[in-house]
This record gives sequence, structure tokens and C-alpha cells, in this order.
Amino acid sequence: MARLFDGQRLIVASHNPGKVREIGELLSDFGVQPISAGELNLPEPVEDGDTFIANAKIKALAAAKGAGEIALSDDSGFALEALNGDPGIYSARWAGPTKDFSIAMEAVHQKLQEQGENASKKAAFICALCLAWPDGHTESFEGRVEGEFSWPPRGEKGFGYDPVFIPQGGKLTFAEMEPSAKHAISHRADAFRQLIDACFVTQK
Repeated sequence: MARLFDGQRLIVASHNPGKVREIGELLSDFGVQPISAGELNLPEPVEDGDTFIANAKIKALAAAKGAGEIALSDDSGFALEALNGDPGIYSARWAGPTKDFSIAMEAVHQKLQEQGENASKKAAFICALCLAWPDGHTESFEGRVEGEFSWPPRGEKGFGYDPVFIPQGGKLTFAEMEPSAKHAISHRADAFRQLIDACFVTQK
């Protein structure tokens, strides 16, 4: 049985304002106050895991031990079938040192072009969540949403690779969708449903 979250504050192990905002929205029904690792000036650990869950654990444990409070991390990425799952766990690195995702999206587009006009456009967003306690205990979950790569980028409402991803059965990119619509179907929402069912059950 998973360990239950019983705090009022939750350290979000991220320095990405878009991600922190989205996590706060997903947990809004539980009266949890999200505090970002950036606000606490916690250093960003080296993410040297070889899976999304491994990297999520590294970040969550570093934040939980650094803050002395329960921390939640999210390690997510964009994976394309034609690129053998790349950029995958390196999705943020493709954006370069300035974390400019227009660079990353262009790089994906160029690599797909190199594969030829018949290259698969199948894509997925994957999200691993890890809830960590200062004593080292962790609970991890992974969510996924399938769709396809779309070029050129469209929409201003998302972040990261959202402007080039259309979820399966849809017509709008994640960046064109209202946040509530995206939250209903996203990879992060899928992982959060698992997290909430396992660790927030008594707080519903």
C-alpha cells in the first residue's frame, strides 16, 4: 500500500514556472500549497538516470532532503516513433542551455525531415511523477498520452513541446487547448490520477 500524503505544503522539485503552475492546478482540489524548488533556492541535481522515473526520483529526493519536507517531482518528455523515442529523457536538453523550446521543436522537425517524407509522425508525451519524503521513501507513477507531431508550431497556451503535439483524435495542439481541456487528457493528468488515487485517497 502506498504511503499517504498528509501535508499542507508540497515542494515542487522544478525551476520551470510553467510546470509548477500546471502541477498547482492539478492539485488545487486538495488544498495543497505548492512551493517550487526555485523559490527555496534549492540546487538542481544532476539528472543522470536512464528512465523518466529514475530522473524523477533523483529530483524528488534531492528536494525533499534539501527542504526537509515532502517533495514532488515530474520528469516528462516528448518521444517520437521515427526517432526511436528521442528526444525522450533528453527533451529539455534539446532546448539548449537557455531552455529555448523553439530550438528543440526545430531540431525535432529537422530530424524528421531527414527521415524522409514517409517518416511516422506518431508521438507521445510521457510523464513520471515521484513523491518523496525526507526519510528517503518514494512513490512513483508514469502517465502517457499518444498523438502526432504537427508542424509548424501552433498555440500560445502551453509550454515545452506543446505547440507541436496533437493528441490522438484531436485537431488542436496542446498549446491551443484551454488548460482545463489539456489537463483532462494529458500525460501529466494520467500520472496525477494514479498519484492521487494511491496517495491522496483520504483527502478526497
